[in-house]
Amino acid sequence: MLVLNFLQLSNISIRGLTLISKFLLIFFLARFLEPAELGVYGLLAATVGYSMYLLGFDFYTYSTRELLKRQRQEWGGLLKAQGVLTLVLYAIFLPLLSLVFINDLLPMRVLGWFFVLLILEHLNQELGRLLVAVSQQLSASLVLFLRSGVWAILVVGVMFFYPDTRDLDVVFGAWTLGGLTALLLGIFRVNRMGLSGWRQRVDWAWIIKGLRVALALLVATLAIRGVFTLDRYWFQELAGLDMLGAYVLFMGVSMALMSFLDAGIFAFIYPGLISAYQQEDAVGFRRGMLKLLMQTVCVCGVFVLIALLTIGPLLAWLDKPLYSEQQGLFVWILLATVLYAVGMIPHFGLYAQGRDRPIIFSHIASLIIFILATGSFAQYWPHLGVPLGLCVSFFCVLCWKSWSFYRLTPAPYRLFQS
Repeated sequence: MLVLNFLQLSNISIRGLTLISKFLLIFFLARFLEPAELGVYGLLAATVGYSMYLLGFDFYTYSTRELLKRQRQEWGGLLKAQGVLTLVLYAIFLPLLSLVFINDLLPMRVLGWFFVLLILEHLNQELGRLLVAVSQQLSASLVLFLRSGVWAILVVGVMFFYPDTRDLDVVFGAWTLGGLTALLLGIFRVNRMGLSGWRQRVDWAWIIKGLRVALALLVATLAIRGVFTLDRYWFQELAGLDMLGAYVLFMGVSMALMSFLDAGIFAFIYPGLISAYQQEDAVGFRRGMLKLLMQTVCVCGVFVLIALLTIGPLLAWLDKPLYSEQQGLFVWILLATVLYAVGMIPHFGLYAQGRDRPIIFSHIASLIIFILATGSFAQYWPHLGVPLGLCVSFFCVLCWKSWSFYRLTPAPYRLFQS
């Protein structure tokens, strides 16, 4: 238990450094760049994040459970099959993704950066998920720190001391360098695992079965992540590119909550939930769910308190009136993020049991609800339409998943026993 606590503390510390790095990056970009440039950065980052799901096809939702079910001597063959699938998906979707540059959805000047960063982010994400699944969370955190933390600190330092480098190309170049370094470390760590089975023939039947399972989850993921991509494009349409810079800043601060939860709580608890359910350990499953509930709520509460106390002074330090004038926007974005975070509690409870149907339907509904709610609010409050739409959408998802968890979970495994 002492070793586990030390590893969790180390993991949280590294993720905390990554979190601080993201804070520094988004705030210094807001200070050094014009709001419109920060808006372009936010659009590219959101589009990369969304496109990654097309390249991965959410296949990890199937392969992770398969890895945990099988002996380690079989893992090499499974990972090889997933690698072959990834190459096929690259060949299909990378050409299609060039369509995002039609009609200037993204400016042509970032086309090269878009594809380089997309591939690096996807490969690093898959390696990180693998390391988490095999309980190497510390290695996964180091990969994430190189991918999202170190380069952010370096580029902030360079831009601070050398004003001529305050340019988006410098930011994207540093991001690329960080991604390459993280990729090399991830490959090294997987190689050190000494997995066997790499010489097995590609199991196409396993791939096809996995695609059938993952396809439904992919639709759900594209829907929920579509909310986090459509929101930026819609906000730009309603308020303009300069105002989008403020939205990107506030969303970057708020979503740091999810980064911390993913690293310090979710990554440690959900593999144990899966194992407990598969081993029919009702007591262990309930204990894991209670731990998930308490830690998530506590972290959300502390984060909200700190964020509300510090956002004013931080915006004043930026010395850009546009951001301070839109501070009210931050409260709604923060509320939406908290609702999304709390919704992950029943989400992981359902996922651990293999009950994917309510997850799928709630995520699809989230996009529909977001579109309807935002369209309605935007008629009366154009600048608040998007964040209000997010709040309504994520509240509905929270209710849907919570009710589904209570209804579908066998009585001995329910969090609260009658």
